[in-house]
Amino acid sequence: MKTSAVFSAVLSLLSLASTSSAHGHHHHHHKHSDSGTSSASVPPAFTPPQVFKNVNLVHIVSLEKNYVKESINVVIENIDKEAQSDYILPFTNEQLSRLGGLEVRDRKNAESGPFVVEPVEFDSFGPNQYVRVRLPTPLAPGAQQTLGITYYLLSAYKPLPATIKQEEQQFLSYSFSAYCPSVYTTSKQKTEVKFASTNIPDYTKLPGSGDVKEFPQKQGSKLVYGPFDEKPAGALEPVQVRFEFNKPVIHVSHLERDIEVSHWGGNVAFEERYDLEHRGANLSSQFNRVKWQQAQYYNPVTHALKEMKFPLRVGSADPYYTDVIGNVSTSRFRSNKREALLEIKPRYPLFGGWKYPFTIGWNSDAKNFLRKTATGGFVLNVPFLEGPKQPEGVEYEQVVVRLILPEGAENVKWTTGIPKSSISEAGVQVHKTFLDTIGRTALVIKGRNLVDDFRDRDLTVTYDYPMSAVLRKPIVVFSSAMTVFVSLWLLSLINLKFTTKK
Repeated sequence: MKTSAVFSAVLSLLSLASTSSAHGHHHHHHKHSDSGTSSASVPPAFTPPQVFKNVNLVHIVSLEKNYVKESINVVIENIDKEAQSDYILPFTNEQLSRLGGLEVRDRKNAESGPFVVEPVEFDSFGPNQYVRVRLPTPLAPGAQQTLGITYYLLSAYKPLPATIKQEEQQFLSYSFSAYCPSVYTTSKQKTEVKFASTNIPDYTKLPGSGDVKEFPQKQGSKLVYGPFDEKPAGALEPVQVRFEFNKPVIHVSHLERDIEVSHWGGNVAFEERYDLEHRGANLSSQFNRVKWQQAQYYNPVTHALKEMKFPLRVGSADPYYTDVIGNVSTSRFRSNKREALLEIKPRYPLFGGWKYPFTIGWNSDAKNFLRKTATGGFVLNVPFLEGPKQPEGVEYEQVVVRLILPEGAENVKWTTGIPKSSISEAGVQVHKTFLDTIGRTALVIKGRNLVDDFRDRDLTVTYDYPMSAVLRKPIVVFSSAMTVFVSLWLLSLINLKFTTKK
């Protein structure tokens, strides 16, 4: 199995210095490739060189949402005799398929953007893969730098017990290492685990050190493993936690988000098609609607998904909400100068293992998103991802954003605030609809393993829209209408009366 295949197919964790997205993607269909190396030159093995030491490391594992967010704040030191610029992160194959939103920054310099991260290619059947972090400035021998590493893991929990009654509390379990996985020696470290509730009935206990007899120490809704003294490269300490999570575990396996720009109508139309599922504990017996309705009188906390709230941009209008049966009437839309909020209720509450495909859409004034440049081009600025804003969080396995520009739009370039490692594919296509002659220009971007933390990160698109293209549609409409009128006029001249001879 080539790791290059793992990276491109399984996960596209390419950050491929996706500078191409910043410099713009032109009119050919473009797939991100993992790196410039050809497969012939892929090395047979990879051993991370021991050129760094982790002086001090704090690993924060947040289990507060229905996805895992991991943050590693680490002071690294160059222990080699030469300047070094590649810091290596290890992940298992299994983690990589569920990993998203990987970003690395300088903790001491908030202004500097995220560093380039890219897969290390090598031929391997081993359990681990590696990601290379390129430090913008090589670190001198003996020098230190503080890195802030964040990423998300989707489909991370197992419900335990796996089946429960509809009124029972839901508990989830999660397994990880109390020592932060690293390819370098770590002098000092600790792991903090954060929960949404203080009810954490089970967790692995480890022998303590110093004044602390036993790890972890429990502090409200937080467990702290460590501080641990020096651990060698590759050291792991598997632990498991089980915690109350009496909320829906919302997983969107596929989201298609269409954004259609109309210059003539001065409108931007949004439509989102969701394949949503609840990944929590299944019901141990048949759903009882009578019992459900009676309980709703007290509005109890429940692991069922009852409603979703979509905060839209101010000025959004004409919302609709449909599912496979048709229009769903259980929605509310509040719109004023401060907010535009669409609240929807599925036809039935969603429990663990249940799926619910649905569609929502709305219109918005183009001037909220579109502006003309001094050179006559256009700049469109829209959120890459919107979606529901839920206290329990929402994770997205696959996202396809289709930006449909006017017919004849050209020289399309784009850039986005979504981490480059979560963009798997992008290209410009042609999209044909009613009254089109050559078809509309459509920018299609595919993202993977995203979470609602990335709501409202921008997608900025620049394009040219020449006058000939602007006039194409009215000319087509005018000539079509004239053809109809002339045809009708010619038909009216034909005498269809039957004359009878006297």
